[in-house]
Amino acid sequence: MGMFSFIKEAGEKLFGIGEAKAAEETAKQAPTPVNVDAANKAAANAIAIYVAKMNLAAQDLTIGFDGASGTVIVQGTADTQEIKEKILLCCGNVKGVEHVQDQLGVKETEAEPQFYTVVSGDTLSKVAKQFYGNANAYMKIFEANKPMLSHPDKIYPGQMLRIPPQ
Repeated sequence: MGMFSFIKEAGEKLFGIGEAKAAEETAKQAPTPVNVDAANKAAANAIAIYVAKMNLAAQDLTIGFDGASGTVIVQGTADTQEIKEKILLCCGNVKGVEHVQDQLGVKETEAEPQFYTVVSGDTLSKVAKQFYGNANAYMKIFEANKPMLSHPDKIYPGQMLRIPPQ
């Protein structure tokens, strides 16, 4: 449990489309508590839909969003540490999100994870070499970040990756 920081301008573009766009436009026009609340709920809903599309689930999963601070609040209980980490990464690797407040529990605890923020020029092979001493171990990192990663060559600066133990 804790707070994870992400690069606000990097990630999936979930806001500004569909219901989230309508609520965001309303909040910009006349920032009242009702409009801001509607925009935050729409953003939280967009993130929850994204997590569900990745086939990630947790018992009593609740996702909230505070647009003023760019913070996602995630609550519930995941079956495994891996699922928990993937849910947190899905929530944080969204453009407009700067922090993820982790309030997720885990049924099965595992070793503490490592995370890595991609920088310009990185490849999964380069990251694997850094963490494992073997560039050919990049598939281990790719598999640990599926379904958020669809191809080993599709990573971007600012994206946070889960680095599984050796």
